[in-house]
Amino acid sequence: MKSYTDIEQSKKLAEILPLESADYTRLGKNDDNVLTRPYFESRSSELKGWIGEDNIFPCWSLAALMNLLPSEFTEVGKFSTTTYKIAIRKYKFTDDVDVYQIAYGSIKIDVDGQTSYKDMINTGEKEDLIDAAFQMICWLKENKKI
Repeated sequence: MKSYTDIEQSKKLAEILPLESADYTRLGKNDDNVLTRPYFESRSSELKGWIGEDNIFPCWSLAALMNLLPSEFTEVGKFSTTTYKIAIRKYKFTDDVDVYQIAYGSIKIDVDGQTSYKDMINTGEKEDLIDAAFQMICWLKENKKI
């Protein structure tokens, strides 16, 4: 299981997120490189222009990505308001493989107390939770939910 965003994910997130949200800096040309604590706090405006030079990239851990996901968001429509709440799910795909899904849906609780989600927005099943979190953050940013 991955612990940090890969280089391509890091490049995309650097375009759409504040660099201060990254909790590491990746130094190197591949994913087996050195991770260091970031120095973005004081240099984020300078760094934006030279990400990739000398193979320096911001990097997000799973914890940093999870902190970026809202616990809920609300859509106000012409005739209704819908609140979407997060659900993070882990499924057994095979005996050896688990898959993950991050979803937002409006909650419905039936008379038996069973909770179900409707109007679901989800990542589909991903073998890595970091990939699901990355995909959901990109979707939320593109759709102006965060």
